Amino acid sequence: MIYDIMDSQLGPILVAKDEQGVRHISFNQGIDPLVIDPAWKRDAKKLKFVTDQLEAYFAGELTDFEVDFAPRGTPFQQKVWAALCQIPYGRTTSYLDIARAVGNEKACRAVGGANGKNPIPIIIPCHRVIGKSGKLVGFSSGLDIKARLLKLESKQ
Repeated sequence: MIYDIMDSQLGPILVAKDEQGVRHISFNQGIDPLVIDPAWKRDAKKLKFVTDQLEAYFAGELTDFEVDFAPRGTPFQQKVWAALCQIPYGRTTSYLDIARAVGNEKACRAVGGANGKNPIPIIIPCHRVIGKSGKLVGFSSGLDIKARLLKLESKQ
C-alpha cells in the first residue's frame, strides 16, 4: 500500500492505494482518522493523479473522479457504495432512497452502517446522503466536514 497526505481546505487528507486502486481517503482532522500502517510506503508521485483530482474537486473544477478505486467491504456494503456513486454532484438523497436502490426499503439502518464504513469518502460520495427530513445526519468524519462538502458542491 502506498499513501500520501495532502493539504486541503478541510485539513490534511490521507490517500492510500494499492495495485487495485484507491483503498482509503481519510480526513486526518475528522473524528475517526485512519491510522497509517507501518508497512505502508509514502509516495506522493504515485498518488499525484488522485491528489490532483481532489485538489480540482476542492477548487470547484471537478465533479466526476476518474480514478480506479477498490473499497473492501461486504457484498451489501459494496452494493450501497455502488448506489452512492450514482448520486449526482451537488445533489443529495436519503438513506431510504439508497435502501430502495439496493432493493430493500427496510434496510435504512443497514444503509447508514454501510455509509459509515465507506473507506473512500468524496470519491464514493457518502456525504450526499441525508436524513429523509432533510437534516444532516451521520458522517464518519463528523457533520462539520459533511456540511462543508455539501456547501462546496452547492456553490457550483
